[in-house]
Amino acid sequence: MKKHGITLKLFTITVVFLFMFISAVILIQSLFFEKFYVTQKTKELKTNVEKFKANYNNYTPNNIFNAMSDFEDKNNAKIAILENNGTLKLIQQPLVKEKQSRDSETMMLAINNWISSLENYFDVLSTKKTIVYTFKHPSLYTDNLVLVSPVLANGEIKDIVFVLSTLQPVGEAASITRKYYIYVYIAAVILIAILSLIYSKMISKPLISLNSTASKIAELDFSAKCPVNSNDEIGSLGKTLNFLSEKLGITLNELKTANENLKGDIEKEKQLEKMRKEFIASVSHELKSPISVISGFAEGLKDGIPKGDDITYYLDVIIDESKNMNSLVCDMLDLSQLESGNFKLNMLGFNITQFINSIYKKFQNSINDKHLKLNISDDMSNVVVYGDPYRIEQVINNLISNAIRYTPHNKTITIALKAQENSILIQIENEGSFIEKVDLDRIWDKFYKVDKSGNKHLGGTGLGLSIVKNILYLHKSNFGVLNTDAGVCFYFTLAIIEP
Repeated sequence: MKKHGITLKLFTITVVFLFMFISAVILIQSLFFEKFYVTQKTKELKTNVEKFKANYNNYTPNNIFNAMSDFEDKNNAKIAILENNGTLKLIQQPLVKEKQSRDSETMMLAINNWISSLENYFDVLSTKKTIVYTFKHPSLYTDNLVLVSPVLANGEIKDIVFVLSTLQPVGEAASITRKYYIYVYIAAVILIAILSLIYSKMISKPLISLNSTASKIAELDFSAKCPVNSNDEIGSLGKTLNFLSEKLGITLNELKTANENLKGDIEKEKQLEKMRKEFIASVSHELKSPISVISGFAEGLKDGIPKGDDITYYLDVIIDESKNMNSLVCDMLDLSQLESGNFKLNMLGFNITQFINSIYKKFQNSINDKHLKLNISDDMSNVVVYGDPYRIEQVINNLISNAIRYTPHNKTITIALKAQENSILIQIENEGSFIEKVDLDRIWDKFYKVDKSGNKHLGGTGLGLSIVKNILYLHKSNFGVLNTDAGVCFYFTLAIIEP
């Protein structure tokens, strides 16, 4: 592992985190296990003593010993009944003599200790409430839980229930558990180290591969392919980078081929050479920013800069920039086909009103996000036009998305259909700033943007209107853009099929 590599950093972070976690768990259990046990034991004894007292007045001399025996078996405790002055009244004797002697001795010592402790003794007599405390055997040094609860009759103490439960088993269990945890701790540390190494390599290996591929693409080496094939975000990123590399390679190869075929005429070659240089400059300018972002964020992931949720953020940024580059490549491919001169339209008849209604609904979320109002006005509901539905959808998609992008919040976009001789006029108007006269004709050029600030929020790929222009040329459409009183209106015509 490299000294500053992401593998070492992931390994170190994972080991430290899991080491601290298992240490904290073991420490908490070691420190608080006994306290937790005593607390739970106290609550359970209190509950069961109250149940015993609830049936106390119903017990007969014959069955009270059975009840006391059941209580001792269920609670692993010793129970005795005292007079209200502390004199022993009833006690259950064990069957084994040795145990009888030891338990009876401990019980009598505990009773005498309670009576001699004036504070505890008078606390029960005065408050008439249950008290709980611990009693240590003076010679055996074992801890015992003592519960003293008065039995009331007409508001007066009739008898006193005295319960003694040894805490020796939990002490022994806690001592053994501490020794057991030593072995668990050693095994956990070894397992953590192994798992952390595996985990860090699983994460870092594909990231290093992605970084290498992104660096080659940044150097315009589009033959690079990412070998990551997992079905997660990293795998998706790898597939996107591979697709991007392939598409960019195809596009640049097509441009080189096209350039070789345009050397026949000297004057035409000069013009085409100028166009090629402008196109490559524009493509390089458009690709430079996302490629730099991908490379930068991939380097950040490689160096382990992001932590926790920031890793997902870095991956999301790389994926988003890859998608933007993919969108640009697809637009370039579409434009290349349309400008080739050999492109053939698939002309069909279709209902233009239903067609537009099905398209604008896809933009409903974007419209709602900016609180825009959409007006659709048409005088016709059954007009059938003649055109290529797929390409006309591209035209309407571009014009509506442009309208949404440049319309201020809470303003209006209007889509209108108007009948003309043998054709229908489709208008898409948005409220907002006007387009300067110098820009009205140039907005149809490749990579030309009205917004010169480089604002990514407003700017698209710069190819949308150029694609629209070429599609409408092939449809022999009358199209254009003009400034209106409210804002800007794009329009085009389509031939009508007569019924």
